Amino acid sequence: MLVAGLVGANDEIGGGNDETMVMNDETSETNNETTVGIEIGYGKIRGRGKERAPMEQNPIQCASCAHADASHGHEMCISIVPIFNHLEERELREIVRTVVPRQVKRGETIYSAGETSDRLYIVHKGRVKIYRLSENGKEQLVRILGPGDFTGELAVFNETVHDSYAEALENTELCTLGREDLQAFLLKYPTISLRIMDEFARRLGQSEKQAASFATEPADTRIAMYLAERADAANSKVVRLPMTRKDLASHLGTTPETISRKFAEFEDAGWIRQNGQKEIEILDMDALLLI
Repeated sequence: MLVAGLVGANDEIGGGNDETMVMNDETSETNNETTVGIEIGYGKIRGRGKERAPMEQNPIQCASCAHADASHGHEMCISIVPIFNHLEERELREIVRTVVPRQVKRGETIYSAGETSDRLYIVHKGRVKIYRLSENGKEQLVRILGPGDFTGELAVFNETVHDSYAEALENTELCTLGREDLQAFLLKYPTISLRIMDEFARRLGQSEKQAASFATEPADTRIAMYLAERADAANSKVVRLPMTRKDLASHLGTTPETISRKFAEFEDAGWIRQNGQKEIEILDMDALLLI
């Protein structure tokens, strides 16, 4: 029953029909935009209990850990991962002994669709893009992972194949756990299972919200709401886009041209200020929320 519940919660929604865009006809363009990818979430586990702070002494690090250097200090691998950091030190050390570290360079593929899925991948440092390819070869963004996020969770249940691609957006350090080791830890420490279940439920809720937005809201509303949500999450009026405009367009179910045009329109209206390609300052939040 636990496995069935976890698998059901983790179903990802992605893809959709190809967009039909008429760039000179604003109304037609908006009506014809369709979902090309649904971002399930960022993979962070938000537990309800007290979180364990990173250890100040005797830092935990992977056997032969490639990222054990002075700049990381006590923040080593598993000890900063939210699905594990509530465990006691001895429990963490037990898990760390089974971890296999991996370093990937920007643009390098971590795994591809069709390859065997038998490991859990946890981002220690850097960012990873998870995406699918449609039948016509169009990239469909699923989600972007940052430190503490994970992918490959279906390896918890059985050995299967990946249905998506994982690519490093920058130089990235990963901690990986094999399926048999992970299953053993889930049985030994049930709180890990609860954390993963919480994350699956959060992803499902996010995907349902995203699907409803794509089906009912025009492109300018989706773009405005995205900026507002990013600003709220950062508690700042300055939004740093975590992805390229191409990936943002895939995430919001539109085109890069529409993203650029709407940003320009928002700026002309005095609602935002663009500071380069990645930074946007929100000048009138109320106006964005009313779109």
